[in-house]
Amino acid sequence: MAVSNNITACVTLLALICAGPVIASGVWFASAQGDECARLARWPVAILGGLLLLSALAGFVGAYWNRRGLLAFYLFAMAALIVLLIALLVFAFAVTRGSGAYPVLGRAYDDYRLDGFSMWLRGYVSDDPARWEKIKACLAVSDTCKKLQRQAAFVNAEQFYQSRLSPLQSGCCKPPSVCGYTYVSPTEWTSPARPAADPDCALWSNHPGELCYECESCKAGLLEALRDQWHKANIALVVATVCLVFLYLIGCSAYKNAQAAAFFRHYK
Repeated sequence: MAVSNNITACVTLLALICAGPVIASGVWFASAQGDECARLARWPVAILGGLLLLSALAGFVGAYWNRRGLLAFYLFAMAALIVLLIALLVFAFAVTRGSGAYPVLGRAYDDYRLDGFSMWLRGYVSDDPARWEKIKACLAVSDTCKKLQRQAAFVNAEQFYQSRLSPLQSGCCKPPSVCGYTYVSPTEWTSPARPAADPDCALWSNHPGELCYECESCKAGLLEALRDQWHKANIALVVATVCLVFLYLIGCSAYKNAQAAAFFRHYK
């Protein structure tokens, strides 16, 4: 019985450690997406990681001090939370499957359009006008486009075209390339050659508070930034999930062995 409890205690201690990457991913989501004015899945991942941490802590206490009630709670709670974590991963992979990026001839950066993303992500920026108004206001006062204007490296148009812009900078800080605007500075463009090529062409403004914040390309750039963040975080979440499932199975086995040992000792 003591050996099984020690094994379970070690397993739950490792589960405590594995909850760390889940919490870290949630905190990173909150900080990174806050900079980009989005609120998609801001805290749910961190909360789920916190619940995993508390469950593993209860299991460790139950195994170390032989509290079967806490061990039973640990096994039940961890099973439920692991299922939720797997469901979150499946959902994240499903809604971030498509990309709205498309290459532009003679440009080092991509342009972006909404129709390349999943219906759920498109709905996030299109279904609620009030939400986009808040995001747009945040972008207007953020450093996203101001940083481009301050960069002295862009002396001429060719240097700008060969720069590596972020999805938000490409979608929100300049007009779509298909419009054929003439480059003046990173956030100032004139004389569109093809004003009817895209509905966004008529929405561009040289005003620093407007730029292309009303453009569909800006919404697409925001979604691409969120998609990139999800893909980076998914690596840590997948590794943590696999480890937690493996540790949970070992914990179940150790708990059953402890129960069997107690049963045989009772009837011996």
